[in-house]
Amino acid sequence: MDHFELRGGALHCEGVPLEAIAAAVGTPVYVYSTATMVRHARVMMEAVSGCGSGAPLVAYAVKANPNAAVLKTLGDAGLGADVVSIGEYRRARAARIAAERIVFSGVGKTAEEMGEALAGGLLQFNVESIEEARMLSAVATAQGREAPIGFRINPDVAAGTHAKITTGTADNKFGIPAAEALGAYGEAAGLPGLAVRGITVHIGSQLTSLDPLEQAFERLGELIGALRRQGHSISVADLGGGLGVPHGPGQPEPPSPAAYGTMVRRVTATWDTRLLFEPGRLIVGNAGVLLTRVVRVKPGARDPWLIVDAGMNDLMRPALYDAYHRIEAVRPTGHRSTVNVVGPVCESGDTFTMGREMDEVSEGDLIVFRTAGAYGATLANSYNSRPLTPEVLVDGQRWALVRRRVDVDALAAVQDLAWENPAD
Repeated sequence: MDHFELRGGALHCEGVPLEAIAAAVGTPVYVYSTATMVRHARVMMEAVSGCGSGAPLVAYAVKANPNAAVLKTLGDAGLGADVVSIGEYRRARAARIAAERIVFSGVGKTAEEMGEALAGGLLQFNVESIEEARMLSAVATAQGREAPIGFRINPDVAAGTHAKITTGTADNKFGIPAAEALGAYGEAAGLPGLAVRGITVHIGSQLTSLDPLEQAFERLGELIGALRRQGHSISVADLGGGLGVPHGPGQPEPPSPAAYGTMVRRVTATWDTRLLFEPGRLIVGNAGVLLTRVVRVKPGARDPWLIVDAGMNDLMRPALYDAYHRIEAVRPTGHRSTVNVVGPVCESGDTFTMGREMDEVSEGDLIVFRTAGAYGATLANSYNSRPLTPEVLVDGQRWALVRRRVDVDALAAVQDLAWENPAD
């Protein structure tokens, strides 16, 4: 469920007409619903309530949408944070998410990042290799601190999703193979400055079946047993994220959070570990839309070209991994047409969809790309010297600009002009 609804013939976000936001801010612009985010956070927390030993932690995957206002909203709603860079760590702390509710994931942590996060505090480093563990050991020893860690395990389970958002097969860069886990834990236990207490897994994003997740969790449970028999105390199990979100009619319907929670309780019943979860898309995906305006409609060889003012630099997901976004008119007339929807960027890849039947619109009309709250604005860039997309957060009848449009002049101002007098 989301809070984008037709009222009086026009699409609203909660109590605010999208037409009003477009008039005030311009297009393209991302629009987020506070009520939707908070509801999704509550549903996820309720779904995993009672799982594992002790209170489970739902740590929002900051990479999905790191906007400061979004993080503050989700932190206030009770979520922790899963971060993959020191920048995300700083954003989470700035949003007043407690250090003991933050996990630091990511395959390429630097010594500097490790040092800052260790000094600032966190629940756990999710370590991706024994080489990383050795570096963290040196950092922690130099600070006279102990770094809590859990190894990320690669269970070699296919997630059944797009190859570019699959992370748990043998040829992915993430984690250590399950077959090498006992050796890695054995070495890490002997390294100074490390508190080896956890284990983690994450096999991919936008999963529409629980089967791959259950298979991965079962393998993790077997490994927990083997590690304990080897003498390791495993008290924390991070089950990652990846549960898909609904995209609308004709698209695969993912399992509900409640069904996911039921499966987790059954599979982990004997683990005796605190459980962590890292949802991102599930929380914010359907809480946001990209609002854009039709520049013109151009005749095509087969279907007309609907050219909008949002480009692949604003919403990269279709170009990156053929992502589907439902497209709707802000003021639908009831008429439908089949079109190709494209942006103004000078790339053939700047194509959102081909041959899509959708609401019939004309030049100047507003449309939205649905399910754009995750991996939308955070992936935006300034290709073709286009401004960075602004973001708006709606709360009931109120709304605020929570990221301004960063224009071409502002982007040019950060460039170094030393080339005017180059050294010989």
